[in-house]
Amino acid sequence: MSEAQRVLVIGEALIDVVGGVEIVGGSPSNAALGLGRLGVKVDLLTALARDERGERIRTHLEDSGVRVLPESFSLERTSTARATVMPDGSAEYEFDVTWQVQPVDVSAYGVVHVGSIGSFVEPGACVVRGLVRSARLEGARVTFDPNVRPALLGSQDAVARADLIARFSAAVKLSEEDAQALYPRLPLDKVADRLHELGPDLVAITRGGDGSILSTRTARVVVAAPSVDVVDTVGAGDTYMAALIASLLAEADWDLGAERLNRLGEFCATAAAITVGRSGADLPTRSDLEPTSGLLHG
Repeated sequence: MSEAQRVLVIGEALIDVVGGVEIVGGSPSNAALGLGRLGVKVDLLTALARDERGERIRTHLEDSGVRVLPESFSLERTSTARATVMPDGSAEYEFDVTWQVQPVDVSAYGVVHVGSIGSFVEPGACVVRGLVRSARLEGARVTFDPNVRPALLGSQDAVARADLIARFSAAVKLSEEDAQALYPRLPLDKVADRLHELGPDLVAITRGGDGSILSTRTARVVVAAPSVDVVDTVGAGDTYMAALIASLLAEADWDLGAERLNRLGEFCATAAAITVGRSGADLPTRSDLEPTSGLLHG
């Protein structure tokens, strides 16, 4: 695999506590895990402690092909989130998170992905913004999934921070809930327009069972979601994000036409449907996605 296809994911990895059961979680961590399972060479820069929970997270990720950078061990205690799964399968979280992250050399990566708590919560968010700027200057493509956590953020501050990262990004994926939290007065088409004006070539907006909107500067499509019996939605958006990055690695130009956008959206939706049909963030492997894995690089 060429250096242009190495991916660095920067963001939180933590332990989700669901009904007293502890599960490895964190949106960027899940995205890294999904990339590893899809055969992508992926490193993760996060914030962990060298405690039992931190080692459990490291082992879980490395078992799926993710390399956890040594700079990730920067905390005295690994962060947690208490999750409550709602009747519709969605999850609500109560966070106990410390986010501080060490700067690293980003010059070896073709894609740098950031998002969620790691892009908004200080003191680590300041470092993330610096790494995003450095990645863009080094010629890497930046991808961004805000995955907004309203309980941790002030609304105006969150918008300013999301806009800043979007300006350096080649692709942004956000959920309909993210769009409503960040840009409540705008319909989804206008959200896509606003983001394109900031900088990204590609915008994807996921809408759960209602499918997704994928947009570039030259084309826009609506892709239906597969019909699936939902167990829970934990990790669905992260699966979509991982599938999106893995597919885009094969593209020289991320300003795609309608036909390619449709195929890309269908692949990402198929991957997410596998995850929602399983309990927890059990993201699909490349073999799970045959024969659609022809959309992947390599």
